[in-house]
Amino acid sequence: MSRRESVDALRKKIDQVDSRIVALLNERASLALKIGNQKSLTGRPVYVASRERAIYRQVSEANRGPLSAASVRAVYREVLSACRGVEAEMKVAFFGPEATFTHMAAQRHFGSTVSYSPEPTIDDVFREVSARNVDYGVVPVENSTEGVVAHTLDLLQGADVQICGEVSIDIELCLLSRSGRARDVRRILSHPHALGQCRKWIAAHYPDAVIEEVASTAQAAKEARSDRTVAAVSSRLAGDVYGLRIVQANVADNHDNITRFFVIGDDAPGPTGEDKTSIVFAAKDRVGVLHDLLAPFAKHGINLTKIESRPSRQKAWEYVFFIDFMGHQQQPRAKRALDQLAKSCVFLKVLGSYPRSL
Repeated sequence: MSRRESVDALRKKIDQVDSRIVALLNERASLALKIGNQKSLTGRPVYVASRERAIYRQVSEANRGPLSAASVRAVYREVLSACRGVEAEMKVAFFGPEATFTHMAAQRHFGSTVSYSPEPTIDDVFREVSARNVDYGVVPVENSTEGVVAHTLDLLQGADVQICGEVSIDIELCLLSRSGRARDVRRILSHPHALGQCRKWIAAHYPDAVIEEVASTAQAAKEARSDRTVAAVSSRLAGDVYGLRIVQANVADNHDNITRFFVIGDDAPGPTGEDKTSIVFAAKDRVGVLHDLLAPFAKHGINLTKIESRPSRQKAWEYVFFIDFMGHQQQPRAKRALDQLAKSCVFLKVLGSYPRSL
């Protein structure tokens, strides 16, 4: 048998497999539709984070290759998104216009079969979620280079929302322009965090360029398409969407550049065994207060993954503390630690327990 015949024979087998896959996908969607009909009668949410995490775990354990675990998850992200879509339309707000990193994070979490609503500010995302105009919102919370997005933390203190999930994505920043020629660049635009992430690179390569802050990396790309002397620090996706060329790829000073995003909504995901909990609290200022407040976590064997302080905005030099810890608030040891912590606090709010980012 010739090589061409062999390839043709294999392709016929692939065609047969594809037909079976499509039939099974539609069988799965039909079952999802029945579940959706039952949920609509009881008011249960279409998106159930703990259930979807269990599915990811199941398919990962069943995978024997040659597809990688990441590839299987990517396929199932769209399978789950499509099946959710036949149950009911889901609306998700995100910060920034199309092609921001927050938009990419929302797609990474929910897939493409979702009605996405870009919002001009983080405040607007919180407002849309709080008003129940959308099912969920996606907002940035911290970057591995530039640190926390303080405004997101401040809004979480008083907003009527829960953290329902987190998404972490690798950030590749590119310098984009209409011509793609380095010699044309006179102004460089981007979001302040993105500019901060490539400050040294810009200083080394464009010391005379005018640097301007704009509302988002995608907004920078939109403005760059109308002026050949303007370049944007943005994503490859933004370059594709807004018709720009890459002047230079991967311009971040630190190539291990990760941004974390919160998914916010009004539901409280159940335990999955792979969870984080975020809280915010305040206590009266006294010697050793922070040590005493953290002691319950050590006592009950709970691993803290983050601690951040922010001004209380109530009185000068008073602070609130944000903590992330491993585990779910419903777990007995977490409940005991939180109960003990509450006795020493003047304010304590559990912002949410949610599945850790895959």
